[in-house]
Amino acid sequence: MSAVVDARTLRLEDGREVRLAGVEVVAGEPEDLKSALTALVGRHVTLRGDRDEPDRYGRQSVFLYLESSTSSVQSDLLAQGQAIASADVDDKACATELATAEAAARQARRGTWANSSVVKNAENPADILTRAGQFAVVQGKVMSVRQAGGTVYVNFGRRWTRDFAATISRRMIPYLEAAGIIPASLENHRVRVRGWVERRGGPRINVLRVGQIEVIGD
Repeated sequence: MSAVVDARTLRLEDGREVRLAGVEVVAGEPEDLKSALTALVGRHVTLRGDRDEPDRYGRQSVFLYLESSTSSVQSDLLAQGQAIASADVDDKACATELATAEAAARQARRGTWANSSVVKNAENPADILTRAGQFAVVQGKVMSVRQAGGTVYVNFGRRWTRDFAATISRRMIPYLEAAGIIPASLENHRVRVRGWVERRGGPRINVLRVGQIEVIGD
């Protein structure tokens, strides 16, 4: 390894840049998180990835392992509360490992989870919109679930033009149901949603992966 570029990106000695897969960082804390990654990463690392194609910035998405370590750097960052699971990992075992590491940090309020503003309240759409174009975690009580055309709307408020909603393509429903999440039955349950915030009337997060939506209790 040559250098840590930012909280999720490293430059290798051959000049390539690699991006940590499976995690996101909280906006507004890049320097602290860059320091956390720098402290973890040594000179010799092992890269593992599902795809060889770089992104539009020329970076390859990888899982990073230190010498003699069985857990990924991503898991270590999540366990420290220095990252958030992005829920976009296809491998189930890997996704479970990342989710478990994050849950332990969240319950212990370690790192970024010590800040109560990390998880946005679904009842405060204006606050959620401060993360428009950014990755965020939102939770609250589902008020209704409606389908319009090929989209299911999981509504966290009664004003669809202003309140927060998670949108789910009808094609995603079988995958969610196979994982035990029945969108039609989410009404009156507390749910956590993660993903990229869009402004479409009110704030929206489009659910593209099973791990983006979790039932967390009544």
